[in-house]
Amino acid sequence: MANVLMVVSAADSLTMKDGSEHPTGFWAEELVVSHQTLTDAGHTVHIATPGGAKPTVDQVSLAPDAAGGEERAEGFRDYLAKIGGELSQPLVLADVDIPGYDAVVMPGGHGPMSDLYKDADLGRLLVAADAAGKVIAPFCHGPAGLLSATSDDGTFAFAGRRLTVFSNEEELNGGTGENTPWLVEDALKEKGAEVDNAAAWTSHVVRDGNLITGQNPQSSEDVAKEVIKALG
Repeated sequence: MANVLMVVSAADSLTMKDGSEHPTGFWAEELVVSHQTLTDAGHTVHIATPGGAKPTVDQVSLAPDAAGGEERAEGFRDYLAKIGGELSQPLVLADVDIPGYDAVVMPGGHGPMSDLYKDADLGRLLVAADAAGKVIAPFCHGPAGLLSATSDDGTFAFAGRRLTVFSNEEELNGGTGENTPWLVEDALKEKGAEVDNAAAWTSHVVRDGNLITGQNPQSSEDVAKEVIKALG
């Protein structure tokens, strides 16, 4: 079985366009579904955050309306409590060496737009993982973390790669709206990524070699299943 590094944002707020602070963190469904799917398949998942800080769950993601009903919301809360020890003591991202892992998985929530997109330690890991052909699987807002990856020649390490990400349509109509400080889809396109998005709020997974991406929370399980397939 494989060792999977799950990189999670340590941010608990996002500075909005108007300068206000928007409470955020990781999206419960994305972390829970991907973690559970991978571990149920027999893989080992290690959680890492910038500075080894305990990640914060976006409380909106635990509301019944966002989670898909009270039963699902309760299930997410129960699973987060079950892995509470892992979440309380994550690995320090700066201390992680990629040779010990077969895949890097990055769930979203708006947190990555606050810290992971510019995290030099994550960038180092992603460049090393890509060079080694390791599976790299960010989804929803997780692909913001790809922006941290700069090659030795100063170029974006994932330029020219096909991927999907939380779309502008989803952000503006169901995310943080017009006050969103920047749009991940636009930022990735500007860096040279080839963004392939589907209809809003439908599961959509894109695989380009070792890079596996998912568009939104609805894609969480399908991304994890594609990672499992890639790991053999």
